[in-house]
Amino acid sequence: MAIKRDYYDVLGLPRKASDEEIKRAFRKLAFQYHPDHNKNQGAEDKFKEINEAYQVLSDPEKRSSYDRYGRVPTEGLGGFPDFGFGGLGDIFESFFGASPFARTAQRVPQKGASLRTYLALSFEEAVFGCRSEVEVQRIESCPSCHGTGSQPGTSPQTCPECRGTGQLKRVQQSIFGRFSHITTCPRCGGNGSIITSPCSECHGRGEVKAKRKLAADIPAGVDDGNRLCLDGEGNAGLYGGAPGDLYIDLSVKPHDLFRREGVDILYDLPINFAQAAVGNEVEVPTLDGRTSLKMPPGTQHGKVFRLKGKGVPQLNGRGRGDQLVKVVVVTPRHLDEKQRRLFEELAKTLPQEKLP
Repeated sequence: MAIKRDYYDVLGLPRKASDEEIKRAFRKLAFQYHPDHNKNQGAEDKFKEINEAYQVLSDPEKRSSYDRYGRVPTEGLGGFPDFGFGGLGDIFESFFGASPFARTAQRVPQKGASLRTYLALSFEEAVFGCRSEVEVQRIESCPSCHGTGSQPGTSPQTCPECRGTGQLKRVQQSIFGRFSHITTCPRCGGNGSIITSPCSECHGRGEVKAKRKLAADIPAGVDDGNRLCLDGEGNAGLYGGAPGDLYIDLSVKPHDLFRREGVDILYDLPINFAQAAVGNEVEVPTLDGRTSLKMPPGTQHGKVFRLKGKGVPQLNGRGRGDQLVKVVVVTPRHLDEKQRRLFEELAKTLPQEKLP
């Protein structure tokens, strides 16, 4: 008499496996060793063993008896779980949602594919926002047949092969019971209908390629690398599905004077020695125009002044950043005779800085 393997080993599970883990293991192995799917020698016996193990371990009473005594009454084992179905194909179809050996094709609404494009902005456009145009090539529903694929005045006909279901179901009887095999209808490709008079514009496809120029409102405060989304401006959907979206990746051109750090704008202000030493009032460029900045005597190189509210608008619309003005004391490269003499006289009167 042959010794049966441990049912937990058959399903590759620990003894503390949950009901859900038992179900998942059975589904995986049943698909792998089903004799209509696996033609290898021994697959049929393996499938029977898997089924027997599942019948025991999926039943709380039988599992309890098996865990205690290592066996259960054998009556009723060796067939298939009694779920009230006609055969194995029906079991898989109802227990797992669909037969794993069947390929179905349903004509359900599908959202169109999303598209991606790029837009280059000037520094000012990114800071203050603008209205710009982008050009995109996308798939649209055919304007002539409105997506039906049929010549105007005609309509698709119900497929006589599958009678509009898009599927063909064949039932086979085997020693394991009744097995339902579902395939996509080869005549209509799963659409359930056939086009007898194709549209002359889209040639029966129901869709065409079109170039479009779309207006895009760029909000104030966007930055290099930001992405905008135009809802519903992507490819057309299938079978009445919603169109996809259009994503716009933004790039910002550098400015001749300014740099950006978050919502703040950085500007380097060049001044000479005299301005730094005695102080001065200078005009500073900003994105809003020039503004006056008063520097106190003894202003040092690298000193940063803050101009409130002269930076980048917040994307949420709550105020603006600042403009940071960094003082850059410029050493003259070329001096005339008079300037050199004055600097030499000044140098004699200035105290020498002591090194630490």
